[in-house]
Amino acid sequence: MRKTILKLSLMTLPATSFMAGAAQADIVKVGVIAPMTGPKAIFGKQFTEALAVYQKQNGTKVGEHEVEFVIRDLPDINPGQARALAQELVIQEDVQYLAGFEFTPNAMAVAPILERANVPLVIFNAATSAIVGASPYALRTSYTTPQVTVPVADCALRKGMKKVVVMVSDYGPGIDAERAFTWRFQENGGEIIDTIRMSTNTTDFSPMLQRARNAKPDAIYIFLPAGPSAYAFMRAYVDNHLAGEGIKLLGTAETDETMLQELGDPAIGIHTAYHYSQAHSSPENDRFTRDLKALFPKAEANFASVGAYDGAHVIYKMIEATNGRQDAAKAVEAVKGLEWVSPRGSVKIDPESRGIIQNVYMRVVEKNGEGRLINTEIETFPMQPDWGHLVPKQ
Repeated sequence: MRKTILKLSLMTLPATSFMAGAAQADIVKVGVIAPMTGPKAIFGKQFTEALAVYQKQNGTKVGEHEVEFVIRDLPDINPGQARALAQELVIQEDVQYLAGFEFTPNAMAVAPILERANVPLVIFNAATSAIVGASPYALRTSYTTPQVTVPVADCALRKGMKKVVVMVSDYGPGIDAERAFTWRFQENGGEIIDTIRMSTNTTDFSPMLQRARNAKPDAIYIFLPAGPSAYAFMRAYVDNHLAGEGIKLLGTAETDETMLQELGDPAIGIHTAYHYSQAHSSPENDRFTRDLKALFPKAEANFASVGAYDGAHVIYKMIEATNGRQDAAKAVEAVKGLEWVSPRGSVKIDPESRGIIQNVYMRVVEKNGEGRLINTEIETFPMQPDWGHLVPKQ
């Protein structure tokens, strides 16, 4: 038995948020793999801050078992390194759970390890539908791209948008989004007049936006990973004055709270559909955002935050069900069908897919009474499934 010391890679957090309180306790380790450095480091920051909030609110113990999060940095898409880090955490750190993962290829690379290691995986973000199907020990507390995309297509058609150009990042979640939007939009009478896949390394979107403009669509549907690329696209859309020509922009995470203020007033009026808004009105979200600001005054709650926060909740429930013992099958079985009220609203772990069933909200960028840009929820699509199993693969 020993004192619990949280190992944080490349990041220091307040001791009260993560350090275990008891001197002597059984330790259940959770290995979290996330980008802590590089252009996607915001995800690691959101994950670790949300875990700190969860432990502040719920304590660091489940029964007699101290919960320790062990963080490993994986800055970019690197499946080989993801697998190596997961093996290191399992073998050298004796973790009983794996969690985190911003990028789909990294999560997929870890899936074959889970059964051999007797370790569940709780995905905080990576959104390709196929991930949870890669192992019976994988669960997801984030979302899938089809889940948040289908409501966008429905809303666009209802608002009279008949011709759309689809523009997506050329990797797993982007292809998921393209297929889901195209399927739903065409099935209900819409027309896709062009499809543009963009490299994940693209920084200059003006040529592609000009191609979209030339097609004269009613709207452009986009999917880009939240962060620098999404910000660059949004700036290009604004700077090229497409909105002034009546070409609407439809998306999901592209008005993410971590960059929303930087987009400025030209972002006002942009519609997105997503499973969380920092402006969501509920006691659970009020508590979450208040405690987040108390621990980290500069933090911005977003979808990655709630993915990690709810991921911690699921992990705590699995530890409780197994009484701290390493039994991946029992742990996963215990949370199939689990329901609770998250900062995002009511959620449920789908007992069949082990993904998450949740509300999706149509949002519009507005200014609040303090002059800050927010994603105001204007319509709710209740308890949406993954939808990925209905989308044609080709």
